[in-house]
Amino acid sequence: MRKGLAFFDDQIEINKDLILLLVIGGLYSLGIFLSNTFVNIYLWKQSGDYITIGVYNLAIFIFQPITFILAGKIAKKIDRVIVLRLGVTFLSLFFLSVLIIGDQATKYNFMLGSLLGIGYGFYWLAFNVLTFEITEPETRDFFNGFLGVLQSFGGMVGPILAGTIIAKMEANIGYTVIFTISFILFICAVAGSFFLNRRQAECSFYFKRILQERHNNNNWKRVLYANTFQGLREGIFAFIIAIWVYLVTQSEFALGTFNLVLSGLSLLFYFAATKVIKPALRKKAILTGSLILYLAIFIIIFDISYFQLIIYAILIGIAYPIINVPYISLTYDVIGKAWRAKEYRVEYIVVRELFVNIGRVISISVFLLSVSLFDGDKIIPYLLVIFGMGPMFIYFITKKIHLGSRQKKEVLIKEQITDEKNR
Repeated sequence: MRKGLAFFDDQIEINKDLILLLVIGGLYSLGIFLSNTFVNIYLWKQSGDYITIGVYNLAIFIFQPITFILAGKIAKKIDRVIVLRLGVTFLSLFFLSVLIIGDQATKYNFMLGSLLGIGYGFYWLAFNVLTFEITEPETRDFFNGFLGVLQSFGGMVGPILAGTIIAKMEANIGYTVIFTISFILFICAVAGSFFLNRRQAECSFYFKRILQERHNNNNWKRVLYANTFQGLREGIFAFIIAIWVYLVTQSEFALGTFNLVLSGLSLLFYFAATKVIKPALRKKAILTGSLILYLAIFIIIFDISYFQLIIYAILIGIAYPIINVPYISLTYDVIGKAWRAKEYRVEYIVVRELFVNIGRVISISVFLLSVSLFDGDKIIPYLLVIFGMGPMFIYFITKKIHLGSRQKKEVLIKEQITDEKNR
């Protein structure tokens, strides 16, 4: 059964699975933002060096694509929802491991990063495939926009709540509390997954064939290259800014406030982007958001204060929704129109994630090499300027993508999937 959601668009229709997927995504986001924001700080307080943090994040981005490939194989033989549950289980094991290891976490930084990368791999493979299968071209902008709203809400509430808890308790007790809350949220996400309709596939896993498809499909090739540049920025920015906020303020509460400002702005602009950015405006929106995101870097690289960091948070809080809503929707539309997307939708998602993580691994590898050879405080601003250009390349690549005025092929694919499910 479907019902309209007039608040966003009189023409949008949503179904139960779409709502459930949004709920699961929201629970996951709150759990991750509550705890994972502070893992880098937890490691930094123990080690005080960039290499420890870099190795931890490198392990995440190495094991995430490897797990994506494994998860893709499993998803072709087993229910996607099972893969989703595996992801949440490994994420729970990650937080449990941090609690058990405690003050020795820096000695096991690569292992901890590996656990988190495996959890991410299983979770996001299942979530991305379900997103493609559950949403349609006319509901995709709504879904991505509303998911962004939920993620922003988690980004607002999670870090400030965690920062407050840590500030008011002894450090270890505070971290124990927030990791426990995250674990409970993941359990709730697992429970929600039991209400999703089963989605099975019984066929082989053609990863190499879809990887090679970029030579036959220019739109697919451009999406993959754009995702690589996305990863180049995400790799180093995933942890450096949070560490800078902590170094400037020496306060987890201040870091929580930083994320509150960032996510609060994102929350408002995801609402606006969902309403305003229609398919015809996607490429202009990507350009606008990319410019804001890149120019924001120059506020913090020459001189840094907490006030400047808050201004930076405001600007990227505005920029991310402007980029992400049209960019993610465009990516899924390209996949929807690609060769045999119905049979190989899992492989398309896996290959896409591989290219994102190639960018992330390159970024962090260059970072580790640079801070090993040069003074970290001096070289990092240059790295931010270089890798921060990633979103600009996303625009120049995606502006050449042309899908046509109607998504006829994807509509046919969606109808075939629905017919098979109802048999």
